[in-house]
Amino acid sequence: MPELAKTPAPGSSGNPGNRAENYLAPETLAQLAPFELRAKMIVEGVMSGMHRSPYQGMAVEFAQHRQYVAGDDLKHLDWKVYGRSDKLYIKQYQQETNLDVIMLIDASASMSYGTLGVKKGWGGTSASKRKNAWTKFDHATAVAVAVAYLCLQQQDRVGVAVFADEIRAMVKRSSSRGQWKSIVNTLNVQPVDAKTNLAKVTDQALGKVHNRALFVIISDFFEDIEAVRQSLARFRHRRHDVILLQVLDRQELQFEFTQPAPFEGMEDEGRLKIDPRALRRAYLEAISSHMDAIAKAALSFGFDYLRLNTHESVGPALSYLLARRNAQVKRSKIG
Repeated sequence: MPELAKTPAPGSSGNPGNRAENYLAPETLAQLAPFELRAKMIVEGVMSGMHRSPYQGMAVEFAQHRQYVAGDDLKHLDWKVYGRSDKLYIKQYQQETNLDVIMLIDASASMSYGTLGVKKGWGGTSASKRKNAWTKFDHATAVAVAVAYLCLQQQDRVGVAVFADEIRAMVKRSSSRGQWKSIVNTLNVQPVDAKTNLAKVTDQALGKVHNRALFVIISDFFEDIEAVRQSLARFRHRRHDVILLQVLDRQELQFEFTQPAPFEGMEDEGRLKIDPRALRRAYLEAISSHMDAIAKAALSFGFDYLRLNTHESVGPALSYLLARRNAQVKRSKIG
């Protein structure tokens, strides 16, 4: 999609606080421009798009032959086969269709943590305005609006659900002109202040989606690993594709605290006064083990996983994910 970065961003007129350039940096668009978000699974639908459909029709990519029956359109006869076999066969093709992309964005209290200053020109979310910091929820929002923009450029339908202990806000799937602005407007006003209940959220999300879709879950995944596995198993059972994007602050990844201080759990886990230097090694081992477990759980179901550091730019990380995913899709088609 080489024209992505040149395309006028949606929502660039209207409420100045929600202007596209406040949520989509030009460098991010340029970094994503060469890529497409492709479906790994065969998707369902009848609209014309770029993803393979299970329904065979008369368009796009050759699939197979079938024997001619009375009433078939003669223009699809394969005359070369007729010349070799003296039998009439019809060419069948794979239709391609639009993909439904549903982003589940974690707005639990732990996502309000951040140690980076608010980025210059950022449109803002309720979390960054309250904390005066670039929080994990802000990073998740930046990722979500970039993915949404990419998908809408592909004419795919995009929907959003913001969750914590349950789904708290939704933007229904659409590929309409105003969809991107609706997504931004929803994300920038969400409270980020409750516990996480991924099992309940999974039930609610799957109850609203009856066709195969691509779910993009953006979260810190501070959840029991078995609960994560069970949720992913349910998505796989329903034959959905899933991308897990784990968003963590640099301090959560590196734990560079040096002074004794009270550490408070952001989802009612209590407060402890600790010496971080004494706990650093054990903490780093624990967080590394948890991240590895999340990644292995995703890969065990054939899903994609990517860890995101809030102190790093969105564009390069997403570009890496898209390049890796597209290479996998290409290999599966060849195979």
